[in-house]
Amino acid sequence: MFFDPMYFLFALPPVLLMLWAQARIRSSYAHGMQIPAKLSGAAAAQHILDGAGVHDVGIEMTHGQLSDHYDPSNKMLRLSQEVYHGRTATAVGIAAHEAGHALQHATHFAPLMVRNAAVPAAQFGGTAFMILLVLGFMLRAPALIWLGIGAFACTLVFQVINLPVEFDASNRAKRLLPELGIVDQEGASAVSSVLNAAAWTYVAATLQSLMILLYYVMRFSGSSSRDD
Repeated sequence: MFFDPMYFLFALPPVLLMLWAQARIRSSYAHGMQIPAKLSGAAAAQHILDGAGVHDVGIEMTHGQLSDHYDPSNKMLRLSQEVYHGRTATAVGIAAHEAGHALQHATHFAPLMVRNAAVPAAQFGGTAFMILLVLGFMLRAPALIWLGIGAFACTLVFQVINLPVEFDASNRAKRLLPELGIVDQEGASAVSSVLNAAAWTYVAATLQSLMILLYYVMRFSGSSSRDD
């Protein structure tokens, strides 16, 4: 249960993809910070919201780096200090991405609604997976192991649903920033680079969950066959 070289064969591809994506983020983030934009991140997000007729979403500064997010329960965009005040392609790109989530919420974008509904199952799935897996092996109870695998599948489903939500928010940002004149051609290229790099981290995380799920399905299916 605790060591299997085969596990690393399944885990290695998404880990390498994640490392590559994080390196791209660092590079594109730093480059985009050198490209000026006409507005700060907060002002760009506000401009996007106002242009779409969304007037019930607030914007506030939060602590930490890359802590930017949209809180649908409170209808609040929370932007890190660097993004909130920054007048750079990186700042407006990230702010516009989060504003894109607010626009999705305002228009009842179907994948976002499904994702929000799936949050509790995703949060429960990872914890339940580990508990049921350990108990299943300790008690030699296959049913518990399969329940754990099923719980982890909920996490994977959430991540799959999340992909079109994130891609759509980024596509909105990449389209709206040049249309509104917030970035020029060079800035638009920098924004695309930052948001594309961030998208790969979501892909890597989803691939990691898929490979872990496949590993345990393969391993336990094989164990069940031998037991028969």
